[in-house]
Amino acid sequence: MRDFEKISFEQFKKDVADDRDLYESLTIPHRDSIASAGYDFPLLSDLTLEPGETAKLPTGLKAHFQTDEALLIIDRSKTGFKYNIRLCNQVGVIDSDYYNNPDNEGHIWVKVQNEDTVAHSFKRGDALAQGVFIKYLATDSDKKLDKERGSTY
Repeated sequence: MRDFEKISFEQFKKDVADDRDLYESLTIPHRDSIASAGYDFPLLSDLTLEPGETAKLPTGLKAHFQTDEALLIIDRSKTGFKYNIRLCNQVGVIDSDYYNNPDNEGHIWVKVQNEDTVAHSFKRGDALAQGVFIKYLATDSDKKLDKERGSTY
């Protein structure tokens, strides 16, 4: 099973704002067509990025999925082509054990940078990034792991 859900309102207050209306209005990522691979992450508020400026953007969302899967967070095509805005880490890799972790409930953030020579403005609900679920493989020689996120040996 895989899906997106809101973080708790308590976590939302810590990370975003003490705003119940904004929290209740959160939109769960969705695909635009039957052949779309990515789930668009809508902006929580209006955003203007000046040339060279970065912004760390909360989504208010988390995702759960199988242990042999990952969630890739990548640019939407027009974000780079049309606006020259990039994710700061190029591709974000969300592991399945990030979900409900004790540090932040698995809250997914996106950090973007305007690499254009002009400012670009976006409205609440616009999507700059998308998530794509993928299966991954481990090597045949991979040792059996029982360490969980946050634990140390």
